Amino acid sequence: MTFNELARKRYSCRKISARPVEPEKLAAIIEAGILAPTAVNKQPFRIWVAKSPEAVRAIGEATSYTFGAQVFLVVGAKREEAWVRAYDGANFADVDATIAATHLMLAIEDQGLATTWVGSFDAPKLQERIPELAGCDLVAIFPVGYADPAARPSHLHDKRKSAAELVKSI
Repeated sequence: MTFNELARKRYSCRKISARPVEPEKLAAIIEAGILAPTAVNKQPFRIWVAKSPEAVRAIGEATSYTFGAQVFLVVGAKREEAWVRAYDGANFADVDATIAATHLMLAIEDQGLATTWVGSFDAPKLQERIPELAGCDLVAIFPVGYADPAARPSHLHDKRKSAAELVKSI
């Protein structure tokens, strides 16, 4: 499968089955996140694999967007470890964490699993419930698992703006 085929096939899955995720698939997904390019290779991101009952419960207390998953990847950024652009002081921690998160999301699909990017969560509550997350700007939660047979893409999945609307030559 080409990259564009993978990107086209992937959709935001909002219904995860109870089928367990194999450890080797999770390891391959994590490797993809670690391989993500970052500014000056600083790698100011963290990835947490949440699968203990306590961690899963804490995520459920911080967001209603769990979709039945029993494994979650949480991605955060460490601002103090990031490259900072000298010209304007822009800190690239969130950018780098987002690149790693995108690698994770696409690797999940590549492994035959499903997910959606969850950005709607109570970060302070999650950090209170899981203290290991403290000290990071949390950027994403990914519920990970096999798509439920009834799962379908959103009606907006195939709606895309044209290249003429999004790309400009200068």
